[in-house]
Amino acid sequence: MNISDLIKKSSSSSAATSPTPTPTAPHVQINVQDKSTRDALEEKMKELELKHQEELVAARAQSFGIPYISLIDMPIISDALSVVPEEDAVKYGLLSFFYKQNENWKLGVLEYPIKEEVLAYIKNIADKEHLEPEIYLISEESLNRAKKLYASVPKYTEIKSGVTITEDDLKKYESEISDFRQLNEKILKVNVSDIMTLLIAAALKFRSSDIHVEAEEDGVKVRFRIDGLLHDAAVLPADFWKKLISRIKLIAGLKINVADVPQDGRFTIFMTADKIDVRVSTLPTSYGESVVMRLLKSSAAGLNFEDLGLRGLAQKRLAEEVQKTNGMIITTGPTGSGKTTTLYAILNKLNDSETKIITLEDPVEYKLKGINQSQIDHEKGYGFVDGLRSILRQDPDIVMVGELRDFETADVAINAALTGHLVISTIHTNSAAGALPRFLAMGVKPFLLAPALNAVVGQRLCRRVCDACKEEIKLDDETLQKVIAELKQIPESAGEKIDFNNLKFYKGKGCDKCSGLGYKGRIGIYEIFTMNPEIEAVLLSGQLSEYIVQEIARKNGMLTMMQDGLLKAMDGITTVDEVFRVAL
Repeated sequence: MNISDLIKKSSSSSAATSPTPTPTAPHVQINVQDKSTRDALEEKMKELELKHQEELVAARAQSFGIPYISLIDMPIISDALSVVPEEDAVKYGLLSFFYKQNENWKLGVLEYPIKEEVLAYIKNIADKEHLEPEIYLISEESLNRAKKLYASVPKYTEIKSGVTITEDDLKKYESEISDFRQLNEKILKVNVSDIMTLLIAAALKFRSSDIHVEAEEDGVKVRFRIDGLLHDAAVLPADFWKKLISRIKLIAGLKINVADVPQDGRFTIFMTADKIDVRVSTLPTSYGESVVMRLLKSSAAGLNFEDLGLRGLAQKRLAEEVQKTNGMIITTGPTGSGKTTTLYAILNKLNDSETKIITLEDPVEYKLKGINQSQIDHEKGYGFVDGLRSILRQDPDIVMVGELRDFETADVAINAALTGHLVISTIHTNSAAGALPRFLAMGVKPFLLAPALNAVVGQRLCRRVCDACKEEIKLDDETLQKVIAELKQIPESAGEKIDFNNLKFYKGKGCDKCSGLGYKGRIGIYEIFTMNPEIEAVLLSGQLSEYIVQEIARKNGMLTMMQDGLLKAMDGITTVDEVFRVAL
């Protein structure tokens, strides 16, 4: 009987009258002088009594329409028993007697209808292990005899799936490695199991978001993605590969003997003050496999709206739009441009006890306290469209949708924005102005989009200049002229005052604090426009283009990402080279 049927049946049965038990067998007085004969008779009577008790339980099970089983002489393996610890078996009156991971789980219960706390306990295990339990009614004798088998089962301990890195491990590696490029020398001196700990500890120290391990013809290359760019960290001998890939797959829960198809897994790094999820992806290549480990630090989700890097009129306008109780706010940009971070910062600003916020993500990257986060599961048919419809039945004030990928999702989101919800989401375009043509290309109706859309945020991420080694520099004439030409196009309505006779720019020369890179951390550069009558008229006219929207937005005070970035370069936050790299 599956868990959903069990809950329905148990709740309905609890309201019904319990079935009338079969009368118990009469007690028989044994009065035989011969001891051996008397012992044999007593044993026989015990067997009869036991049989009668089993018949009672079987009859009770039949009356409720659930299966019965006797565990008195059934062999039970320790793996099945250990699913339910001995203390829980006694507390809840249940016993796990058959278990096959991710497939089948059979357990017996003493009482029926089943108490709510027992049902909750069973459901918790079933959900955690992705099982559909089959419930049988058992006798107390079955439970007592099976409990004796616990003596041969190792004591239950909670198992943490993943690698535990202690503070001592981190301090040890931090003291030995001041630059991630020193990894090559260190990594050859540790065993294979410690290589993983070393790589992860170094990645955390140097703020790497991803670890790339790639099999090549003559070796194994390790690279760290730091502030959006990949950097070589180590090159290992080719004979390290098999041991290293086996270790990675082992802790990530991947199939060790499969190398010809992509696999996805994960593990968790448990630390004293934080928890880091590591998502692992493998891909077959010519010389082995390419492995990417993405590090998601739960504490990284605490970015404040004020720390995003918005400035002037753009910050004022977006702050006003996020306070509205309905409508849609869209962030746009390529993968890795910080769109989700911006959405999380908006949610952090709006999150309070009076507001219900629900998110729909694929996957949930960071846990946000006080916010209901739902994760897409394509294998179970739980996609963005169905998930969003379900969310709207939960009476939310604010809804975050990870991405608007198709017409169905966009249509539901727009209708939600028109019916009293604030919806925030992302879309893939190269600029803020490109979001409107993208919606129309999906099939969204202009007369619905115009009143629904509040604001569009286009963005990129630039690396910050390291404050510890920042120094003023002089740009070459060609670069300076390009900068001045771009800054002169900033509209007066943007409210930016620029002294073209006193332009200053900066660069990091490299130091120990930034591992010699000259950069440390990242900052967003933005272009933000809000809906106004002019844009709405063009949208409804059928003559919409990205160029027209861009011109209207700039006329109304919008800075382009390039202009926003150059202003930040003048403030010493980033460099001109970095702005040109990401915004051109």
